[in-house]
This record gives sequence, C-alpha cells and structure tokens, in this order.
Amino acid sequence: MKVSDMMTRDVRMTHPGDSIEQAARMMAEIDAGAVPVADGDRLVGMITDRDIAIRAVARGMGPDATVEQVMTRDVKYCYADEDSGDVCRNLGDIQLRRLPVVDRDKRLVGILSLGDLALNDGDGSAGAALTGISRHTGATTGATG
Repeated sequence: MKVSDMMTRDVRMTHPGDSIEQAARMMAEIDAGAVPVADGDRLVGMITDRDIAIRAVARGMGPDATVEQVMTRDVKYCYADEDSGDVCRNLGDIQLRRLPVVDRDKRLVGILSLGDLALNDGDGSAGAALTGISRHTGATTGATG
C-alpha cells in the first residue's frame, strides 16, 4: 500500500515567523504534539511540544519567541508514493512516530503517523516499528519523535 493511501491529508501547519504561543495553541486545538513548519507550501521544519519546552521555556524564552528559533530544521520525511511497509520499517530505525509526507517536488501533502500505519497494518510492521521507536539509546532523538 502507498503512503498516500494511509496518510492524514488535512494537516495544519505553522510558519517560521509565528510565535511559539501560536504554535502551542494550534497543537492544543488539534490535540497533536508536533506541527510541520512551512514556508509557503514548502516544508522547512517541524516544531514539537518538546521543542517548545526544552529549546524555549527551559532557556528562558517567552511566548513571543518565534517558531524559527526553536524548530527542528533537519526534518525526516517520506514521499507520498513510497511503499508504506518500507516507511514503517524506517520509522523504527530512526525512532520517530510520525513523518511529514511530501510529493516529489517536496511540497507538503500530508502526515503519516504510527497510528495511521497501525490502522492499516496487515503484516505486523507497525508493531515492529513501535518496538524500534521505543528502544532506549541513551540519546535524545530528533524533534519529530
């Protein structure tokens, strides 16, 4: 099955110049811990609730700090036309629970979560990915974890 068949298409995005307060409110509204950061329709980063806590609040930044100041720029992503089984295995390897989905022009078209994969899992690969994601490495993983 292709990623495009499983992904969530209705994705809310924030922008680099938005405040972290705006990003946090959006996360609360949609009950999500991570939001893609877009410049136009181009994916330029991800911001998570953890980014806000660790990179902003813990460093004394206020609610007016910008998303750009604390977002993760090195974003892992997958393509809409990729095989979902391959992406699921990759999630476990890189220890992430969700990935932005882009088209071949790298325009954001959706987001794929471990939950999306579990709902369509016919071969147990979502469980294997969760095992990989949950393994303790002693290091902090990327912001989209």
